[in-house]
Amino acid sequence: MGEILCAGVTHYPPFSYPDAHMADLLRRNLQSGRIPAEQADPRRWPEPMQREWGADGERVAATAAAHRERVIGAFRRVRAAIDAFQPDAILIWGDDQYENFQEDLIPPFCIYLDATFDTQGHARGAYYSLEDPPNVWGEPRDKTFPVRGHPAAARYLARRLLEADFAIPYAYKPLHHPGLAHAFMNTLFFLDYDRQGFDYPIIPFHVNCYGSSIVRTRGRTTLDSRDEGEPDPPAPSPRLCFEIGAATARIFRDSPWRVVLMGSSSWSHASLTAKHHYLYPDVEADRRRYEDLRAGRVAHWKDLKLADIEAAGQHEFLNWLPLAGAIAGLDYAIEVLDYSESYIFNSSKCALLAGPRTPSGQAAS
Repeated sequence: MGEILCAGVTHYPPFSYPDAHMADLLRRNLQSGRIPAEQADPRRWPEPMQREWGADGERVAATAAAHRERVIGAFRRVRAAIDAFQPDAILIWGDDQYENFQEDLIPPFCIYLDATFDTQGHARGAYYSLEDPPNVWGEPRDKTFPVRGHPAAARYLARRLLEADFAIPYAYKPLHHPGLAHAFMNTLFFLDYDRQGFDYPIIPFHVNCYGSSIVRTRGRTTLDSRDEGEPDPPAPSPRLCFEIGAATARIFRDSPWRVVLMGSSSWSHASLTAKHHYLYPDVEADRRRYEDLRAGRVAHWKDLKLADIEAAGQHEFLNWLPLAGAIAGLDYAIEVLDYSESYIFNSSKCALLAGPRTPSGQAAS
């Protein structure tokens, strides 16, 4: 019988930047000329956003340092749990933003089966910044990172899902991007934030979170798009994502491997929240998801409506739906490590671990 540890994290790209640049997505939107003048005035922003920003943005670096300390601190706890668990593989549910999947192929899901993913993990970094700052590790933009896969476990999973009537695509190599999409590579960067080495094999499991806008916006923010044409076909439904996660947990529970099942994304994104003029995320919607976690109601997420998820800018929350399916299917206890709200850093972030219940009903340490 296999053993499973569940985890939820973010892959927020600007954690790769120095603190002073962590709000560059907001700055770029403010400079776009596409924000109504009255909404671009910080005096009109929600009070918590004004506090994070300060006068003329003078609080950004200090706010960023505190935000980084909390979220990266949670990553260190997830990393410690992984090291203690010593998995044979780490499966990551993450999205692709017009990196490997473009007009020639947009699958709803895709399992990568390769043995090695040589990835230029900083290749996409400049998109999120204004001045192309150096990354916090001082690594060259074109540095290649070799990442090990686990082809046997990945093929086993794809085979078993197909046998269970889930029409899951798979791939043995990337299509367009130099290796893994940023959702996967940033997750690994932050799990090894202190650069001690991270050699666990991974199974990248793509989820098409951006569905109706992925080709129309070329994987960039809705604000960047000047093409208001017909929407693309939608993302997979929350229920399907949830059910695939539950099936994945059952399959690995019956396998010979120790596996971490990890969902990676922030929650609501300002850059996707039209009702807030792309300036700040839907914090209220994020709080409802957080309360679900605290109350152990993740099974309810399968009943969320895709239209509501997209209206809240929570597109990438679909990466957490398979994780929720796995947790619910295994009847695991959840330990929320951190929930960090933010208005100026594009998204709120959450981190959790989940494992078998102790007699008291808590997650086993």
